[in-house]
Amino acid sequence: MNDLDLFEQHRDRLFGIAYRMVGTVADAEDLVQEAYLRWHAATAEVQNPGAYLTTIITRLCLDHLKSARVRREEYVGPWLPEPLAPGRADHPAELADALSMALLLVLETLTPTERAVFLLREVFGYDYAEIAPMVGQSAVYCRKIAQRAREHVAAERSRFEPSADEHARLVDRFLAACRDGDMEGLLDVLADDVTLTTDGGGKVLAALRPIVTSDKVARFMLGILRKAPSDLRVERATINGRPGFIAFRGAAVDGAWAFEVGDGRIRRIYVVRNPDKLRHLAS
Repeated sequence: MNDLDLFEQHRDRLFGIAYRMVGTVADAEDLVQEAYLRWHAATAEVQNPGAYLTTIITRLCLDHLKSARVRREEYVGPWLPEPLAPGRADHPAELADALSMALLLVLETLTPTERAVFLLREVFGYDYAEIAPMVGQSAVYCRKIAQRAREHVAAERSRFEPSADEHARLVDRFLAACRDGDMEGLLDVLADDVTLTTDGGGKVLAALRPIVTSDKVARFMLGILRKAPSDLRVERATINGRPGFIAFRGAAVDGAWAFEVGDGRIRRIYVVRNPDKLRHLAS
């Protein structure tokens, strides 16, 4: 087996690690490509390809996040991860649950090393002895990092307990109420403290701050729909492992909508409209 074929056996996992670490598809793809170049240069000396490639992608991600911090601080409006449609980073299927927008945003609150240790341990199943050289820490310290990260993630994620069927039904009801201009229908499906976050990156029209409470979110939705262009349409889609939808204007992608639900209501709505984050969906 040549080095490219061997690398391809690990590509999905490497992309899955990189996307969850950096939150953008294009950057994740670039990092995977850089990992291949380093792999190709050193392949004759590698004894354990899987561990070697995971170490490379982890370290590349850690370096990337150091430079990304400055760009995030200068970003216009809320920053959201790039939406991911099926077929990327959700292979194998049991890893799809670790793709939700809610989790990715919680990971953003961790330090890069905490994020790496948490993902490698909790999502990809590496033991601490394997993780230690990947992040340049001792196994004992990695265990402490993982515990601290788990506690932080659990505290944030405990508010969301979605099931796939319930999630899909709520998204369908949300779409129907929007289509019908049904204020009461929207209020019925939204949690009282629902938050809608839009990411336009300063390049398209988007709210510069999250919109909070069901009344404000419902009024916002009905307001923008009254001004919607005639060629706007939506298609249901799986976004980051959860039922959502993609909005189109003609053939162009206008936005990706992801939802988090709990207790029978929609609790979070994430809308990505920054065109730089939608290019991969158009293809």
